[in-house]
Amino acid sequence: MNSSLINNDTIVALATPQGIGAIGVIRLSGNNAIAICNTVFSTKSLNKKDLNIYKSHTIHFGVIHDEDVILDEVLVSLFKGPHSYTSENTVEISCHGSPFIQQQIIQLFIKQGARMANQGEFTLRAFLNGKLDLSQAEAVADLISSNSATSHQIAIQQMRGGFSSKIKLLRQNLIDFASLIELELDFSEEDVEFADRTDLKNLVNSIQRIVHRLIESFEVGNVIKNGIPVAIVGKPNAGKSTLLNVLLNEDRAIVSDIPGTTRDVIEDEINIDGVLFRVIDTAGIRETTDIIESIGVAKTFEQIKLSSIAIYLFDVHEISLNELKEIVSEITPHLNSSQLVLVANKIDKEDMKYTYREFEEFKNMIFISAKEHIGIDDLKKYLVKLFDNKTINITETIVTNARHVEALRHTNMALLKILDGLNNNITGDFLAMDIRQALHYLGTITGEISSDDLLTNIFSRFCIGK
Repeated sequence: MNSSLINNDTIVALATPQGIGAIGVIRLSGNNAIAICNTVFSTKSLNKKDLNIYKSHTIHFGVIHDEDVILDEVLVSLFKGPHSYTSENTVEISCHGSPFIQQQIIQLFIKQGARMANQGEFTLRAFLNGKLDLSQAEAVADLISSNSATSHQIAIQQMRGGFSSKIKLLRQNLIDFASLIELELDFSEEDVEFADRTDLKNLVNSIQRIVHRLIESFEVGNVIKNGIPVAIVGKPNAGKSTLLNVLLNEDRAIVSDIPGTTRDVIEDEINIDGVLFRVIDTAGIRETTDIIESIGVAKTFEQIKLSSIAIYLFDVHEISLNELKEIVSEITPHLNSSQLVLVANKIDKEDMKYTYREFEEFKNMIFISAKEHIGIDDLKKYLVKLFDNKTINITETIVTNARHVEALRHTNMALLKILDGLNNNITGDFLAMDIRQALHYLGTITGEISSDDLLTNIFSRFCIGK
């Protein structure tokens, strides 16, 4: 790959998080990584230990020293290129977790000829050296930041090449046809046709269906990655803030008997059975002359539109069946594609037998007491059930990256142009141009087509040690 980002420097960085811990891991990568480590690594008695003579994927105990001064006892993990993460010679030093020790060792390596790694440079080198394609490299960052079982599973799938292999197959099928059309152009004077137009149309239709599914999966993939937005809405003093605090298991929102206490949206995350939810407490819905509170009410309706799930929470003792029906009719136009969950609160107050019968026509209503933590587990299970019903099979390919979905949308537009050209019997040279455009956008996903600016932008979002 031709790129100004390729260099032969040996880079070094702390691969574990900053701060005090039991151990820290310092990573060296580059042609001279082993040689640089050799200059400062010895046995406990300061006898030199030559790492070059040992096999890759071995671990060695010794000390890191600056001349006669021992900095730390360490374990050195040896990975000889190309059998390493970056495909280069790589050394990982497991030292004690003191930030002082870690910085002393890093500065010692820099003094011996290494330089500090840029953000994401280890993974960038893995990509440039062919160990990962671009979508797999981006999945590394997603894996590091995954905060639920579902986001972790998707990131693992993509890092192992599930998504990129599908893209590469689509691209290869198009390349096969493109080469036949290009061949036709070489024999244009003889008016021959090597690429069957009907087969090409069937192929493009097939690819377009797959691209459509991938684009549609982004809606699910995005909420899996960033959390499923759940808006808690209802009248003032229905117990919305109490419910938020109970779900989060902390006092995140102010709880008060004074109506209108919550005047802005309050948001936090909760992981339920491996699924990440972004729970949003909103201002109470009511008629008000208070300007600031009315702004909060307007924001509540905005949150209903933006959320995947809207919980309408109400005091079960202060609402009639007809009033609840009217409220549902009022909220429904704001739902878009989100799902409404009716939650009756404050069931701890008195005998509920009559109230249960009154609302029984609402089949999926959940009865809780946020104050007494009654029914909270049922609500959590129901939220997960709604997610399971809405999402596509997690084992399928799911797009979670905004850059990827944008490239897929451009690919789809190019495919439409190919189909339009086939329907209008355009010449092979124009058809070849449209196919090349589709190939270009598919290639940007996996990095077969990329620019230094794109790569710099992507890898600058990584942590330095990755």
